[in-house]
Amino acid sequence: MKVGIKSPDNMTFLEHLEDLRKRLFYSFIAIVIAVLPAWFFSKDIYNILSLPVTKFLPEGEQLVFTSLPAPFFLYMKVSFLTAIFVAAPFLFLQIWYFIAPGLYQKEKKYVIPFVVMTTFFFAGGGAFAFLVVFPFACNFFLSMGSEFKALITVDQYFSLAMRVILGIALVFELPTLVFFLAKMGLVTSRMMIKHFKYAVLFVFIIAAVITPTPDPMTQSIVAVPMLGLYGLSILIAMVVGKKKEPKSKDSDSELSG
Repeated sequence: MKVGIKSPDNMTFLEHLEDLRKRLFYSFIAIVIAVLPAWFFSKDIYNILSLPVTKFLPEGEQLVFTSLPAPFFLYMKVSFLTAIFVAAPFLFLQIWYFIAPGLYQKEKKYVIPFVVMTTFFFAGGGAFAFLVVFPFACNFFLSMGSEFKALITVDQYFSLAMRVILGIALVFELPTLVFFLAKMGLVTSRMMIKHFKYAVLFVFIIAAVITPTPDPMTQSIVAVPMLGLYGLSILIAMVVGKKKEPKSKDSDSELSG
């Protein structure tokens, strides 16, 4: 006898929890598998990820560490971040498998577009953070303290880098989210246009949380592309959104009769 309340997809609450546990377990295994090869390239990957700050340091200076295990944990974090991006398609596939039981049969065919779109925007957001946002923030911080000698620890730097890169990468998933919400009729372009002013406020709040510096310039560098993504999402909702079916003449005559 199954325990729990049945959901529309004929799965009990406990079955949903079990499925969630399975998807999290598969995702964990995928990340662990990706971490192993990433570890061997972690020093090279770190040299690339440290460029946004090291290129602004005086010649001959580099980041420092203040505890013996700091380099080990640094390379572990580098491997973990790399593994997330490498395993992203599989991770998003597990998310799809978790939500798929609650979808209609015709909606389940969108598995490939979902995985492709989420992976593309996730990678695009990470690239934008690394190539644009973080170098600007590092330059801003170092220029503000130009009269002092910079002593930046590797763990502090990379913790900040992970927050910015992962935060912006997740924010870039907005078009994908809107695509499927519009497909299910939960979001419309008219609704998004109507609430645009609230979206602007929400975007700048998110930008303030993600960015490592409170200055308006850095926040705008994050907020403007996010507003662009919101505009793209409106277009997506306009194209793929469910249209209301017009009433037939027969139904109108029946109602009048």
